[in-house]
Amino acid sequence: MKTVEITYRYEARDTPARLLPGDSGAALARLHDGNKAFAALLEGLNDEGGAARRIVQVDPRDLGLLPGDEGALRQRPFAAVLGCSDARVPVELIFNEGPNDLFVIRVAGNGLGTDVLGSLKYAVEHLAGVLKLIVVLGHSGCGALSAAVDVFLNPTDYLPFATKHSLREILDRLLVVVLASARKLQHVFGPDVVRRPGYRDALIEAAIITNSAFTAHAIQREIADTDPNSLRAAYGIYLLDSREIWTPRLGQPKGTGLAVPPRDLAEFIELSDAIMQSERITSLIDPD
Repeated sequence: MKTVEITYRYEARDTPARLLPGDSGAALARLHDGNKAFAALLEGLNDEGGAARRIVQVDPRDLGLLPGDEGALRQRPFAAVLGCSDARVPVELIFNEGPNDLFVIRVAGNGLGTDVLGSLKYAVEHLAGVLKLIVVLGHSGCGALSAAVDVFLNPTDYLPFATKHSLREILDRLLVVVLASARKLQHVFGPDVVRRPGYRDALIEAAIITNSAFTAHAIQREIADTDPNSLRAAYGIYLLDSREIWTPRLGQPKGTGLAVPPRDLAEFIELSDAIMQSERITSLIDPD
């Protein structure tokens, strides 16, 4: 197995280690390039011998290390990320970012509850000028979506949550996208799809991407009055197996990288078709 080293480096200087993105498009490109670099670094990890190294430049001002730094440090993240609580998704690491680059909120299932929405509104109001992007980042094999799918497939599994109000609230929110994904799978692959061995896994993955897109769409509506060049929403799914970001697109079966959310019903239908045609879903439904 080869050796992999990720180094966070700072130098005592007055100039920034990396310039902040000037608009939402540049912020999106930086996160995309950062994830590609992270995935490439760990590619072929099981190969014998060799070493791979990645250096993340850190601005010393973000750690209060320059002479004369006093008081609380100023927040200056260029992107806010609504991620899942899952410990396998280290947000800054997978985007190749350091401290003070990302405003991270983590909650099971990427749910847009009042606390989460309030945190995002705080970021929008108090970090104006530096904040360029709000990303909803789901991940493959999400435990919250998996639980919602299992409840959908076997409603008696809901009973243990009857007195657990906080957990039930998460499930109730997610069941809507599970139902929508299940209907689409049956429409595309036929009613017998529920008997295929990969149906449960396909439903989980389809619901994960649908949930992230819905959440990003809701966030985009919340910031509708903002210039999209200065702030916009995006979404994607972090694949635990390949460490890449996945967002299905028509004509692109692999669909890598973050994407802007659908704007209306027509674009949601297009996304739904792209999900069903993606390599990830079709390989689960038709493994041969």
